[in-house]
Amino acid sequence: MDIPIPFATFGIFIALSFLASAFFLKLELKRKEKDGQIRPFSDKKGNQIHPYQAVRTMMLIAVIFGAAGARIFSILEYPDEFLYAPIETLFSFSGLTFYGGLIFGSIAVIIYTGKKKIKTIHLLDAAAPALMLGYATGRIGCQLAGDGDWGCDNLSPKPDRMSFLPDWLWAYNYPHNVMNEGIPIAGCTNQYSHMLATPVFPTPLYEIIMCSVLFIFLWSIRKKIHKAGLLFSIYLIANGAERFFIEKIRIDSEYHFFNIHFKQATFIAIIIFISGLCLAGFSLRKKPCSETN
Repeated sequence: MDIPIPFATFGIFIALSFLASAFFLKLELKRKEKDGQIRPFSDKKGNQIHPYQAVRTMMLIAVIFGAAGARIFSILEYPDEFLYAPIETLFSFSGLTFYGGLIFGSIAVIIYTGKKKIKTIHLLDAAAPALMLGYATGRIGCQLAGDGDWGCDNLSPKPDRMSFLPDWLWAYNYPHNVMNEGIPIAGCTNQYSHMLATPVFPTPLYEIIMCSVLFIFLWSIRKKIHKAGLLFSIYLIANGAERFFIEKIRIDSEYHFFNIHFKQATFIAIIIFISGLCLAGFSLRKKPCSETN
């Protein structure tokens, strides 16, 4: 799988992740408006705007505030890099932290849609499958670019039960990674001419697979769930669980608090998982959506 790709894969797939999310969010907002769960709003000129028509604005807000949040969380995760090169770190496109982008972007969009009288709980349900798909799509960019978001060293032989799969699914050296980490590739004169000396778990690839499956699951059950907030709670539970377990084999900085060692992503994943459980419990006690609108 040593294929040098002549374009900026990370940026392209981040853009594609927003486009994919916008497409499915728009479909869900249309369906929810048809079902009477959300309603049109008026702009400053008095024109009636359907919620799905505001998706472009939502995406723009998510991009701006999500990028800021991803950078802030990245600085908190790797403060030494920021102190060493603050300007380069602030304006670099590498090392962005997913949860920072998710939290800041989501809060900004919720504030915007709240002003438009779009019910937050229904917006979150509509966004659940789109968020999962967007994450899976963005991870394709991480895998192809080799942006450093890989797993720990994997020197174990590939299990016999996986013998039919290509070796790079089990352990991968990330040739031509954009971090230029590792050892030089013999005979390569490209800008990115290094590969890891020791193969690692290709964790972005695992997340692409898992989150694509979770997207299909969320999309398939969305019409069968009639309690507001329940679909989003399932997303939170799945997202938290997926990230918690992937962090077991993923390289990440650790925080040290007395004798406790933990990763930023692991800590946030636990909070998200618990939040999902709490929201699910709250949602299950509510009346069906058709009775609350």
